[in-house]
Amino acid sequence: MRKAFIISVLFIVLSCASDDDARNNPFLVNLAFQVDLNTNLPQYGALNFPGNFVVVNSGGLRGFVIYHPGNSQYFAYELSDPNHSPNECSKMTVSGITASCPCTDDNNEYSIFNGQPTQGGGQYGLKAYRVERSGNIIRVFN
Repeated sequence: MRKAFIISVLFIVLSCASDDDARNNPFLVNLAFQVDLNTNLPQYGALNFPGNFVVVNSGGLRGFVIYHPGNSQYFAYELSDPNHSPNECSKMTVSGITASCPCTDDNNEYSIFNGQPTQGGGQYGLKAYRVERSGNIIRVFN
């Protein structure tokens, strides 16, 4: 009985594999940054109200968008299209809750609510950044 237990445990431990690299995006590097947004300032004041977003050009690879869907939730995503190498046309524009890539070789669009592709043939969703709110300061960082 003891041998069977040891063999079972060894089988389980040795058969487990790590797939941490399965979803690593080869196009976007992990760039360390931190940006503090003061919602008392006019350029970030829209983030005090649900349903609004703000595009920030500093931080990240090509800037990021931060979206406030409601309650105390905030989502921040990289504005470089995650499904091709960064180039002169890969910075996305945001309209409503959709981020669109202006490159003519694809029609990639993504939801800034959940970061998932809504149009185009890409396999990667938007690169998410961490967001914390403390009083009137919203901190976006990676």
